[in-house]
Amino acid sequence: MQNCLKIENLTVKVGYKEILKDFNLEIKSGEIHAIMGPNGTGKSTLTKVIMGDPAYKIVKGNIYYNDKLLNDMPVNERANLGIFLGMQMPMAIEGVSNADFLRSALRSKEGNDFKLLPFIKELDRMVEKLHMDPEMIHRGVNDGFSGGERKKNEILQMNILKPDVVLLDEIDSGLDVDSLKLVGESVMDYYKEKKPAILLVTHYHRLLDYIKPDFVHIMKDGKIVKSGDANLAYRIEKEGYDKVVGEADE
Repeated sequence: MQNCLKIENLTVKVGYKEILKDFNLEIKSGEIHAIMGPNGTGKSTLTKVIMGDPAYKIVKGNIYYNDKLLNDMPVNERANLGIFLGMQMPMAIEGVSNADFLRSALRSKEGNDFKLLPFIKELDRMVEKLHMDPEMIHRGVNDGFSGGERKKNEILQMNILKPDVVLLDEIDSGLDVDSLKLVGESVMDYYKEKKPAILLVTHYHRLLDYIKPDFVHIMKDGKIVKSGDANLAYRIEKEGYDKVVGEADE
């Protein structure tokens, strides 16, 4: 079955301010979509609304995952459906170890199908693959982690939870060259294995050197104003948003 995330005519407010305005997008299994655009255009808001952040109010439109309407669905239910958000600045959770957090999340998703030994083996494998200190899985979630360690931890969570829809919000910010390569290649390895639908938000084409998008969209004023293939990202880097978006306004 091909999964599909569909956003129809979505308008979203924070307080009295509209952030997304009649936004439309459809992402299917096996597709990688990159969202780019200047600061303040609603890129990160989009990922948070899809995940169900209660700080954002849907005033019009719908979000569907296959035949399920997500608008009022709690975050944990969306996660159990197979939707995952890798955040730009993931929060720290003191007193809950990485291992316990992941075991609980996976058990919630898999129910009676959860098996402890395969979980432990996969956790150890991914910690080694991501060049993480093994002690990090016994520390509080992101507690005392550097920015790069937090990003790696998000990718660890993705690989353990094995979502069908992957939302990555500026997962490249704050990463050095080696960490960027490692994170990007790890995402692509997961993509090749599971063929999820991927929506990634980024400002720079450097991440797209590793995560190859099928579609690149530019956002302005809360909606998509131009779409293209991966070459659009390189045009943005070379020419800037104003020139590229200006063509769409003509």
